[in-house]
Amino acid sequence: MRTLPRRRSTLMVVALSVFASLALLTAVPVFADEPSGAQFAAMGAVFMVMCLFFAVFYIYWALALQTIAKKTNTENDWWAWIPIIQIILMLNIAKKPVWWIILFFIPLVNFVVGIIVCMGIAEARNKPSWWGILMIVPVVGLIVPGYLAWSD
Repeated sequence: MRTLPRRRSTLMVVALSVFASLALLTAVPVFADEPSGAQFAAMGAVFMVMCLFFAVFYIYWALALQTIAKKTNTENDWWAWIPIIQIILMLNIAKKPVWWIILFFIPLVNFVVGIIVCMGIAEARNKPSWWGILMIVPVVGLIVPGYLAWSD
């Protein structure tokens, strides 16, 4: 079994420690009797970091999806930037019926349908379908859209 290089494993430990610390900071005011100004400031800082992380990931995902749409000659690749319509674009790339969008709003069913659609997107990019399954793996799921978009 291959192990990660020392630098990568150290980086992962640091990143996980930061996220765990941020999660703990958000829980502190819940248990306090009267939140102080410093606690509100800490909550605001954590919220801003989380919003920044979300914005960066959203831009990355939209760029990757738009690139995949261009490479698969799917119409309306700009739909990648509109939240709900992204699902329709993903269905078009994967060549699935558009009515499947309803399945994305049913809990637990959306998980299975999302994997099937991601597998279809991987196949549309001439990659093995198991790349779509990798989308559910926590850290690897961040890398897969970029691989599908910008690999040859």
